[in-house]
Parts: sequence; C-alpha cells; structure tokens
Amino acid sequence: MMRRVSLPEEESRFKEFLAERKNFFSGDLFSQTSDIVEQVARKGDQALLDLTEKYDGVRLKEIKVSPETLKSAGIEDNLLKALKRSKGNLEDFYQQQSRKQSWFISRGRSLVGEQVHPLDRVGLYIPGGRAAYPSSVLMTAIPARTAGVEEIVAVTPPSKEGINPLTARALDLCGVSEVYALGGAQAVAALALGTESIRAVDKIVGPGNKYVTMAKKILYGQVDIDMLAGPSEILIVAGDKARPDFIAADLLAQAEHDPEARTVLVTFAAGLLEQVEAELKKQLEKLSTAETARRALASHGLLIRVADLEEALEVANRYAPEHLELLVEEPLAAAGEIKHAGSIFLGNWSPEVLGDYLAGPNHVLPTAGTARFSSGLGIEDFLKSSGLVYYDYQELENEARDIGLIAEAEGLPAHARAALIRLDSRSRNRGKFKND
Repeated sequence: MMRRVSLPEEESRFKEFLAERKNFFSGDLFSQTSDIVEQVARKGDQALLDLTEKYDGVRLKEIKVSPETLKSAGIEDNLLKALKRSKGNLEDFYQQQSRKQSWFISRGRSLVGEQVHPLDRVGLYIPGGRAAYPSSVLMTAIPARTAGVEEIVAVTPPSKEGINPLTARALDLCGVSEVYALGGAQAVAALALGTESIRAVDKIVGPGNKYVTMAKKILYGQVDIDMLAGPSEILIVAGDKARPDFIAADLLAQAEHDPEARTVLVTFAAGLLEQVEAELKKQLEKLSTAETARRALASHGLLIRVADLEEALEVANRYAPEHLELLVEEPLAAAGEIKHAGSIFLGNWSPEVLGDYLAGPNHVLPTAGTARFSSGLGIEDFLKSSGLVYYDYQELENEARDIGLIAEAEGLPAHARAALIRLDSRSRNRGKFKND
C-alpha cells in the first residue's frame, strides 16, 4: 500500500522520494496558464465569462456575488455554529499575533525606525471543485482583517447553482468586501491585472490547483502572493505509545485531499509499521473517499523505519513537512529539536485536523520542503513597512563624509554630493572629492 524505507541503509531511496516533491512546473503548464492570463489581460470581463463557461461549465451573466446572496445561503444551524466557533478561535489567535507596530529609535539628534501599515486591498482565492472549503475563507480573511486590511476581495469557482452555500456563509461571517464567482488561473489574473468589473489587488493569498499556482508564479511582481503551494502533506513521528488507529486516521485525512497528497510515517517502534498498515486497510473499507486516498498512499506515501527518536527528528527536519505530528512521549521537548515545519501537532490528542479548522494557526502552509525558508500565512503577510529617517544638520555633518567616501568608492559621485551639499560652509568639503 505504501512504500517502505529503512534508514540509514536505504538513504538513496529516501533521496529519490524527497526529489519527487520539488515544485516543478512543466512547459505545457506554463504555456496553458500564460494563455489564460493573456486572454484576461486582452479581453477583461469577456474572457472571464468565456473561461468560466469553458472550465467550470457555467455561463454567468454577472461575476459579482451580492452580499444578500451570501447572507441568505442556506446551511444547517449546527454547521453555522461550528463556523462561528472556528471564527472566534482564529480571531483570538491572530489578535495575539498582531503585535508588529511602527517603531523608532533615536541616535543623538537623529531618528530611524519603521512605519507599519496594512495592505490596502487583498484578494483571497477560495478553492472549489472537489469540495467546499469554508475553512479557507476563515484562514485567509481573518488574519487579513485583523491586520487592518480594509478591502478584502474573494474569488471562488461557481457551479450551475452558484457558489457553494457553505463558502457563501463563511464569506458573509468574515465581512469580505467583494465576492466574484470565478476560479482557476483566470481568477488569479483578474485579481492581479484588474478588469472592467474587478479592481486589481495588492496581494493574492489562498490555496488552489496547479493552474492557480502557476498563475500566481507568472503574475508575481505585478502583485504579491503568499506562496507557491504544492500538494498537501503530513509527516508523523511516532513512538512506542502512539496509537496505530490514530496514525492511520491522520494519514488518511491527508490522503483523501488529492491523489497527489503526501503521507509519511517515521517510527522507531517495533511492529508499528505493520499495525498501521492493518489499520489503513480497515479504515479504507468504510471511507467514502477511499479511491483518492488509496491512490495517494500508493503513489506518494512512505513508511520509514529508523533506529531512534533522534534519527526520526532528523528525518522530519530534512523533509520539512507542511504538517508535522509528534506522537512521542515528550512531544514538547521533541518540538524543540524541530527547525523546519509548517505547523507542529503535539501528542495523541492533537490531530492535524485541529489546524485545518479550529485551533488557530493557519492551514495555508508551506509545502514541498519550503518550510525550510517560509512560514504559514499570518498577520505579517498583510503588513508592510516603510523606513523612517530624520537627521538634523549636526547629525548629518557627523556622517556626511563617510557617506561621501563610500559613494565615491562605488563610483557614484552624485550620491556623495547629495550629502555634502547640505553641509554648512561652501568650504570644508569643497574640493575634497574629485567630482566636486
């Protein structure tokens, strides 16, 4: 069902598995996505209508979704209550995170610092297709709102019945400013470039398929993006007291996302791999998404046997997973050894799905090993800073000569003069620099 590797004996096979995760964008994918972006750039709204009919099978008359449609979308009361609870937990978490503020320090009679502001206008990509993802609304809209973004715009793929009612109610709960029934690369292009109906945004966040990701890659620079996300993934480090049924359930929770999803179990516990395999077979029999999960486990699953906890944590750091579960006796101590992971879940009673829906930390996370250099979506993604500099004459006089020396050494005499011309006296510095 899942491939097996013993480390360090089969190091080469593990390296091959790691290589499979690299974010590789083929020429065909680039070409197809570029064509979609070009159509939106040339034809605006008309391209959006045509492409939505082509890819979603829906001929829209209007791409903008009214606030009344969002508010009146019918969902069960207990589900609405659950969404509100998730919203409350996330708001609590991001209020704690939102501590980046403007600051300055003084040096003598000068002042330097940063002035921090939220972005003006942000676009949220909310996936559709296989399922509804109201959780993605909460995970993107709430940190943006908490950061102080005033205009939050969402796009989400339509069906013939309109946008999904769960997604609609989540958008209404989060107070999203504008909603458009659009999906795919064309939606990303519309947000980045603007059309007759949609004003361009400053940043696009949220997960999507490979065409969405490629469009974000192509348009980065025209607009900011959160990350280039690949298939969802989990790595579980399990010890002697980890429960096989819990492990199997958590692996399947990732595997049912997509046939490309990555699932990895690393253990030093005798017999655990066999017990987990037996549980996987048992749970798959009753799983409605079993076909997708089986494909993911067979193609991208891996069972890794190591000697001890130290080796297991080393594997986890090398893998740098999107989601990491530490099902070991002292999970908090083990977490102290982890440098690279999107989110970390500690102990048997902290399943990864807590992070998907309710706990607080974001589920928009770095994949494909990019946790080595990036973090999950947070408040800082919706803030930007401007440097502040104030000098008076005396402070400038103290440093102008050093500026001039460095600028001249770089071959930039106008830079030197811009500092020296401000010094009082047409005297002391005149003639000291060759281009004065």
